[in-house]
Amino acid sequence: MINVSHLTKKYKNTHANDNISFIVDSGEIAVLAGSNGAGKSTAIKCIAGLLRYDGEIEICGFKNKSLEAKKITGYIPEIPAPFDLLTVWEHMEFIARAYSLKDWQNDAEKLMERFQLTDKKNKLGKELSKGMQQKISICCALLIKPKAVLFDEPFVGLDPHAIKELKAIILELKKQGASVIISTHMLESVSELWDKVLIMMEGRIEAERTREAVEKNGEDLMELFFNITEKVSR
Repeated sequence: MINVSHLTKKYKNTHANDNISFIVDSGEIAVLAGSNGAGKSTAIKCIAGLLRYDGEIEICGFKNKSLEAKKITGYIPEIPAPFDLLTVWEHMEFIARAYSLKDWQNDAEKLMERFQLTDKKNKLGKELSKGMQQKISICCALLIKPKAVLFDEPFVGLDPHAIKELKAIILELKKQGASVIISTHMLESVSELWDKVLIMMEGRIEAERTREAVEKNGEDLMELFFNITEKVSR
């Protein structure tokens, strides 16, 4: 479970996140939806423990910046940042050593195969395209078998095969009981994945809906998004 309570992040006179609260249960996929600048990435970075903020955030009952929480949290940033002078395989080994993983090699091989990285095993990070770098970021985050996963615009730059595999993996994470947050402004990319949507505008959550409630009202995700955002902006 991911529990965000009264999260506030301020840059000088601007509230990037303005007192937002929500819960993502185990086995639930939540989408942070909003236009550029809505505060989605800031919220993800705060949950990942990368920024200072006001409020409380817990992951599976642990403070998000605690070692216990970090051991079970996978984070895939919007912009991948692999080490220039580590190979693809060395990135996997680095994560395995950092998290004291045991018998990780087979899992690493399977992840690399799913994302078509096997033939790039000995390529340096700086030699790879942005899409390939994104695949490394995803594989490293998943290698630890996280119970909470934070995706920030994960489909940008990926080829169709990788998008298909990532969507399958996200659904597998749900079945395994992980709490998943996907931040995106590309709503069509998550149409078959989400259980809950949190629509953000100007640092606030303007609406929270479950898939069940949206479908019961005869809406779809895109229609709901525009109904909420256009109504608020008037």
